[in-house]
This record gives sequence, C-alpha cells and structure tokens, in this order.
Amino acid sequence: MTQIVASDTTQDFSKKALVLATDLDGTFLGGSEASRARLYDWIEGNRADVGLIFVTGRDPGFIRNLTRKGGVPRPDYVVGDVGTTIASVDHDHLLSPIEDLEAEIAAAWGDAGSRVQAALHHATGLRLQSTGFRYRVSYDMDAELFDAAALDTVAGMGLDALISGNRYFDVLPKGVSKGPSLLRLLTHLGVANERCLVAGDTLNDLSMLSLGLPAVAVGNSEPDLVAALEGQDHVHFASGEGAAGIAEAILAFDALRRPAA
Repeated sequence: MTQIVASDTTQDFSKKALVLATDLDGTFLGGSEASRARLYDWIEGNRADVGLIFVTGRDPGFIRNLTRKGGVPRPDYVVGDVGTTIASVDHDHLLSPIEDLEAEIAAAWGDAGSRVQAALHHATGLRLQSTGFRYRVSYDMDAELFDAAALDTVAGMGLDALISGNRYFDVLPKGVSKGPSLLRLLTHLGVANERCLVAGDTLNDLSMLSLGLPAVAVGNSEPDLVAALEGQDHVHFASGEGAAGIAEAILAFDALRRPAA
C-alpha cells in the first residue's frame, strides 16, 4: 500500500468541499486491502478539497500508532474515546485536545471514573479494560453473562451506558457520545452540515449517523444499526463493506461533483 504523506491540518476547514467523518474499525479500516488503498489514495490526492476526521472509540495512542506507520491517512481532527476526546492532529501525528470543546465533557464527567469502577466491580459479564481513559470507563462484555442491572446502576449515577457490537460496554458522561461531539467540532470549524459525510457500522455510531448529515452505513453494518436507521432519507445503505462502502456513498452523494473513487 502507498506510503501516506501527512496533510496540512492548518487549512481552513470551512472551505473544504467534503469533510469525511468516519468510524475506524469495520468502517474506514474495513473492507478489502484494495478498496482501502483506493480510498486512501483518493483522499490524499484531493486533500485541498477533502478533510478527514476520525470518529472512533479508539484512544489517541492507538490512532497515532496507526497513522505513523504509514498506509492510513493522518486525520486532521479526531473525535475519539466514543466522543469524550476532541482533538487536532499535528504533522508528528500527535493529538492535542481542544480545551474549549472538551470543557463541558470534563465537567459532566467530574471524578466519575473511580465511582463507576467501584459500582460495577462485581457486575456480571463485564471485564474492565486496562486502557486508562480520561472521561470514560470501558468494559469488555460477555453478552451471555451480562446482567442488565448494570444499566440501572449507571443511570442512577447520572451517566450514560452504551453497548456496541454486543461485546463492549462504555460508561460516558451524560449526553456525550460520537454525534454531539462531532457536531460541536464541526460548529467550531465552521463546516456546513451538508459538506460532511459521516460513516459507521455499529450502534456506537448511531448518534452521529442520526444527526441528519449525509451518512453511510457501510455494507457490513450490524443489523441493529441498520434497523435503527431505517427510513432516514439522509442515510445511504451501502452494499460495499468498509472503505468500499464509503467510496460508494461519496459517489452516491456526488460529494465533490467529480468521480470519487
């Protein structure tokens, strides 16, 4: 796959013809190697007109390692940690949280981390993930053993619980998820909603695919996500998986008024 050249994140995003805001696992990183290479090369070849935002459950360290080794385009911005991180990305692939955009997230979370871990310490079917997050607590979930009482526990603490892929359980600040955080970033950057294409494949992408922006549920999306989005005219349900589904949607929405992939 072609080595990726870093892009200029200082360009005025408000003038981008297209901003792709995409989930990673199963979406931007999904599909065949050939379809990923075609999409990534097209993005790099059109950087003057195309902006790239990763909207993911992954943490900053993972994202930096992913793009530094080459083969995956460096994003201009990241909405990470299931919406609890909002950051810019520099030429060294370092993520810098945008404090003004994260202030409400930090306030909503407070010191909840230790309280959540104590409250869910004996919860059946949940295993705490070792990665240290700033404004979330995440678990691997065994769907067969999971006790739904954990949802009530989290709600009673004034926080939100999010289950995705039927195997992940995230505890987040109230009202914080991928969708609201992406919208906050787009407003900050002055990007018109109609210029942003959002892409995802699991239920933790629902909040951003439901914003009313042009959206694509890629071909390998989980059935629960597809069912939740059914009837929403702004959503393209792709037949192509992962990167191929994104390219399909760029063409379907005629995002740049030119052949897209």
